Amino acid sequence: MTNKRPTLSIKPAAPKAAAQRVRPSYEVKPVLQPGYRPDLKPDSLALCLLGAANAVAQVRAGAALPQALLTAFGVTNAAPQARGAIQDIAYRTMRQLGRSDALLGLMTSKAPEPAMLASLLCCAISLIDTPDGAAAPYEEFTVVDQAVTVATSHPDMAHAKGMVNAVLRRFLREREALVKTVLLQPVALYNYPQWWIDAAKAAYPANWQAILAAGNAQPPLTLRVNVRKTTVATYLQMLAQAGLGASQIGPSAVRLDKAIGVTAIPGFEQGLVSVQDAGAQLAAPLLDVADGMRVLDACAAPGGKTCHILELAKVEMTAIDSDPKRLVRIEENLERLGLAATLKAFEAQTSVWWDGQQYDRILADVPCTASGIVRRHPDIRWLRRKGDALQLATLSGKILDNLWQMLRPNGKLLFVTCSLWPQESEAQAAAFAVRHNAIRLAAPGQLLPSGAVASDHDGLFYALFQKNAA
Repeated sequence: MTNKRPTLSIKPAAPKAAAQRVRPSYEVKPVLQPGYRPDLKPDSLALCLLGAANAVAQVRAGAALPQALLTAFGVTNAAPQARGAIQDIAYRTMRQLGRSDALLGLMTSKAPEPAMLASLLCCAISLIDTPDGAAAPYEEFTVVDQAVTVATSHPDMAHAKGMVNAVLRRFLREREALVKTVLLQPVALYNYPQWWIDAAKAAYPANWQAILAAGNAQPPLTLRVNVRKTTVATYLQMLAQAGLGASQIGPSAVRLDKAIGVTAIPGFEQGLVSVQDAGAQLAAPLLDVADGMRVLDACAAPGGKTCHILELAKVEMTAIDSDPKRLVRIEENLERLGLAATLKAFEAQTSVWWDGQQYDRILADVPCTASGIVRRHPDIRWLRRKGDALQLATLSGKILDNLWQMLRPNGKLLFVTCSLWPQESEAQAAAFAVRHNAIRLAAPGQLLPSGAVASDHDGLFYALFQKNAA
């Protein structure tokens, strides 16, 4: 008995009621067949679509996009020049997955299977459907042709090559009507899960739409100038000499007018600058560190804040993180910048790693839903669930309580989270202050994501506490 592939039909123009249909979740494990290697040109759009579709399918199954991309690069055997395009298509698709999925729902009778097929179609749609009115990155019919080529070459999708062609060509013919229909759905209009939209409305009733829009924007490339080695003015001159436009948007923050590869950033390898969001650069100065202090950076990876503290003062730094692999990133950053710290692979809610000597300063950048950095990690919105904020707030509360005992009297603890949800930020800070009778000092509080050139930063929360001397 042979297993028959599921057949997929193309529906006639859908009535508006269909716009309310909820798409099912994808639980099929998105791996390519063992030993499969695509018979596609290494520099072709087809190969890039295949790699991006594989990454998107993995995200649908629960993987984080950066890790999914690494897997996709391997299974497609993508050359270095193709990896950038694969990544660009995957990130583009994640940013408009709600809209693409809704369009796909209007044009097919049921969810395309396997998951790779649905992801391929969403990747292709994202390349020919540009919500912001910008020029499409590829010719529309080239995208259609190359998507069909992917389906034809793939053993799990060859049965659906005609459907891929029909769906994409129908979208080109009926684009205006289809888009108008799907935009009746908030998920398609804003490109977030419905619970996320509802949470934003509840937390920020006056500007929730602007917050969602900021999360859909392309993030800038912002650098932190290493004041141990140069000045912002000197570095801006270096950029100008290299023909790169930039502006200062913080005490040590420089925003490039156009993003470039890290290896192409002037002075990067020499440790003159590091890549760090302007909002994240507020942490180290808020701690008010001085030479000789004993400082702890909890949940430290990838080490941007660790290094920034060391650039500001010669302190005795300890950085911990639960993941030994992430500590390697910190070590690499320290080495590039010529800095030193003690690194420990432990969970911040435990005390087994602590030597009993209290710290003058503690930075607690605790685990959270990362809802404030969704423009940099657009997969987060599709991976998180409504109950995650409560679960993570409980964990971060335990971490803060544990770290408080390690702070000396009159010492300062900076609580940082990259969440937008009050449950993880302001409510957490207020409860912590009451539990420990902590003195709350001046700090920015909730920073909402902003794309304004003069204040371009992610969404972060800062609360600074001082321990009573008694």
